[in-house]
Amino acid sequence: MWPYPKIVAHRGGGTLAPENTLAGLRAGLAYGFHAVEFDVMLSRDGIGMVIHDPEFGRTVAGQGSVAGSTAAQLAAMDAGSWFAPEFRDVTVPHYTDFLAYCREQQIWMNVEIKPADGFDAATGAWVAKTTRDHFLEELAAGDPARLPLLSSFSFEALAAARDAAPELPRGYLLDTLPDDWLQQAQALGAVAIHTNQRHLTAAQAAAIKQAGLGLFCYTVNDPARAREILGWGVDGFCTDRIDLIGPAFV
Repeated sequence: MWPYPKIVAHRGGGTLAPENTLAGLRAGLAYGFHAVEFDVMLSRDGIGMVIHDPEFGRTVAGQGSVAGSTAAQLAAMDAGSWFAPEFRDVTVPHYTDFLAYCREQQIWMNVEIKPADGFDAATGAWVAKTTRDHFLEELAAGDPARLPLLSSFSFEALAAARDAAPELPRGYLLDTLPDDWLQQAQALGAVAIHTNQRHLTAAQAAAIKQAGLGLFCYTVNDPARAREILGWGVDGFCTDRIDLIGPAFV
């Protein structure tokens, strides 16, 4: 059984606010979303920051990289003007601040571990340990629905997360399903497969469910497609179009 929310806001506010920011979380809340997917990458000084791209130029102006910048430098950077002028004061959040806001507002989290090249194990371990330390009460209660779900495309990062905090649930991210997807998921102790809805087939969905795993898809922005894959047994998905596909979508 999938204990997590079915419809999740992609990177906060989808297309309505700058991605991976507190402003994005507020946009999601305004549309009734209490579930979010977002990315965490390590700064040069080993601190988790909420940002997707390893290199600057899209959501953060200028040249440079996350791995080459300190957390203090990243936290001072404009992460909103690219979206609209009114967001010019929006900055790159610390993961701990993002996590605290989600807990305060009772927002469930799908935390994607997004390592820069060469930092897979370090990122996986840091995110898992930091997350675990903020959810000790929930872990003691033994209620998986109250825990964040860690995910990553990086096998090494997710393995490090497993070793650092085995009690936290993990989802294995795959763009397309390789022949050994089940063996990889089992090796990671994953509770779910997260995959690209564009490549998913009904037969693959059935196989994942038959294996006893949860099935989560990214990123579904068309209501008709959303209904189709839900009909295949998909347990949940994230969406950019939180204005079209609400948290109670069926």
